[in-house]
Amino acid sequence: MAAYFVAQYVVNDLELYREYQKGAGATIQAAGAELVVFDAAAETIEGSPPGPQTIVLKFEDTAAAKAWYGSEEYQAVVGKRLEATAGFAVISQSMNAG
Repeated sequence: MAAYFVAQYVVNDLELYREYQKGAGATIQAAGAELVVFDAAAETIEGSPPGPQTIVLKFEDTAAAKAWYGSEEYQAVVGKRLEATAGFAVISQSMNAG
């Protein structure tokens, strides 16, 4: 079952975030993931999100998403995103009723 990495945040340090993007792109491709959404100006219609930047990556399944997130390659760059942004990220399955 497909799984999605969904991140939503505000970018506070654009220069550092761009460094993250350069390093993260190769890890996403290597993991066989698909970039489904990259929106720097998402429109909020409910609630109070941390910011307008929204990213959705599609993976084969939850195990693949977790393997990518925990990989040495991604862990080497994710700190830059965490330092450059404020927000959250989740892994969600395409159909999971609990």
